[in-house]
Amino acid sequence: MREDDAAHAHEVGVGPWEGQWPTDERYDPELLRDGDRRNVLDEFRYWRHDAIVAELDTRRHPFQVAIENWQHDLNIGTVVRTANAFNAAMVHIVGKRRWNRRGAMVTDKYQHVMHHPTVEDFVTWAHGEGLRVLGVDIFPDSVPLERYELPERCVLVFGQEGPGLSEEMRAASEATLSIAQYGSTRSINAASAAAVAMHAWIRRWEFGQRV
Repeated sequence: MREDDAAHAHEVGVGPWEGQWPTDERYDPELLRDGDRRNVLDEFRYWRHDAIVAELDTRRHPFQVAIENWQHDLNIGTVVRTANAFNAAMVHIVGKRRWNRRGAMVTDKYQHVMHHPTVEDFVTWAHGEGLRVLGVDIFPDSVPLERYELPERCVLVFGQEGPGLSEEMRAASEATLSIAQYGSTRSINAASAAAVAMHAWIRRWEFGQRV
């Protein structure tokens, strides 16, 4: 293998387009010329950013995700990345507007994110959209996620790392759901819990796996 080939072997994506350029307006001339090293699916290679978002919008799932952000929770970026992976309709940040985007790995550019300054503002919006608000946290009265029939149109809400769901958010939730734990730790972190809960929705509504 030549030295330049070896260097490119470890790069993400593809190099410049070979052959005649496509005429479809979804393609980005700069990416066609220089190559596309973004972390996107192969079907979106060389596409403009806005074209990718527009295509994702045609297939977004009706569930949404919210996370409370009163202390600049570092898990939010990872939650956004996971929401993008499962193509959630929206991610809601409740509390502080600023959040650490490093964990999102640029996926926030493709995922709709909405900010709500207060729990009341968020809940009012959700009810106005006909979304059922479901908290995910460990409380004495929490229902096991593994035995809960997730509705198709819902918003899964996660508290920040450590404190968990605020009392106000817990009170506003139709139900709180817990994830079964089998080791010595009491709980998994917010980002992991979000991934488990989102995949539970996917299993129910994409694969028809009822509880």
